[in-house]
Amino acid sequence: MGWTYNAGLLLIGAVVIIWVTSAEVTQDIFTAYKQPFAITYMGASLMVVYLPISFIKNWLYNLINRRRLGKKTFEMETYAPMNRKDSGANIAEEEGKLLAPELGANIDHVKVFSTKEIAAYGFCIAPLWFMTEYLSNAALAHTSVASTTILSSTSGLFTLFIGAFMGQDSLNVVRVVAVFVSMAGVAMTTLGKTWSKDDESPIDDSSDRDRSLVGDIFSLLSAMTYGLFTVLLRKFSGDEGGKADVQKLFGYIGLFTLVSLWWLVWPLTALGIEPKFKVPNNTKLDEVVLANGILGSVLSDYFWALSVVWTTPLVATLGMSLTIPFAMIADMLIHGRRYSMIYIFGSIQVFVGFLIANLSDWFS
Repeated sequence: MGWTYNAGLLLIGAVVIIWVTSAEVTQDIFTAYKQPFAITYMGASLMVVYLPISFIKNWLYNLINRRRLGKKTFEMETYAPMNRKDSGANIAEEEGKLLAPELGANIDHVKVFSTKEIAAYGFCIAPLWFMTEYLSNAALAHTSVASTTILSSTSGLFTLFIGAFMGQDSLNVVRVVAVFVSMAGVAMTTLGKTWSKDDESPIDDSSDRDRSLVGDIFSLLSAMTYGLFTVLLRKFSGDEGGKADVQKLFGYIGLFTLVSLWWLVWPLTALGIEPKFKVPNNTKLDEVVLANGILGSVLSDYFWALSVVWTTPLVATLGMSLTIPFAMIADMLIHGRRYSMIYIFGSIQVFVGFLIANLSDWFS
């Protein structure tokens, strides 16, 4: 294991902390500004900052390569004299040798998508990503961070099934068992009760339970769409992002969201899913919403992508399931919430299901 693998593990830990912290902040924001669409739209649109970053990165990379190539060519002309008639052919041959280790190995076997193709694909999957983020934020507006995290974490299992259906993955007995174990845990967390420290007993009010049920449904729908998005992203980007620049892809997703999805607030409000739109009523709230969008969406998504590339998708997905106990502990410490034993056992069972699913290849 090299330094990149260890750095990837550190990034996984950072993403877990950022995701849960962002969820807690988002839930606090909803107490004064309950606008899931606005929070989602801002967070997804901010990913447009990846576009200038990716273009500058590519420009610097090409500039450094040209200078390296020019330096090597100058050294060959200076220290390896040759006949004038052979100089052009030899230099071209040496240039090919210099470029081969960096570009040739991948170009011969893997098709690298152009910027135009990345933009087109980004525009196609941007609505799916926006739907995933909106459902997750809407869930936070109706239920606890712990419940949202647990149910959203089932996206790994949906990824297995969708990946098998689309030919990106395969199913085996161990993975099927993992599905039943995890889904049983999901059912237990849904039936389990939570209550605040000021209450003497678990909340049984029907309106509160209906509100929590809506949040659970949103969380599961978010997990399904996230699973589909993950499979489509892997299918397009290839192993370790070898076919497409993932950073540039997310930048185009942010651009499409910014210019094309703002109008969705009207039908969502008309259907009663979204409250009537309003802007934040104070500067401090504006700053909190903006900072949460940068940290909870832009930065954490980029860290997550790096962790997948620097470790493996298996390790990264397993690491993300650590959000389950972390979110429960955060709810206990920050909000003083309490959990019934069935809820706690369900949380453990979901984690065990993910563990079995992610380690199924090793068991097999």
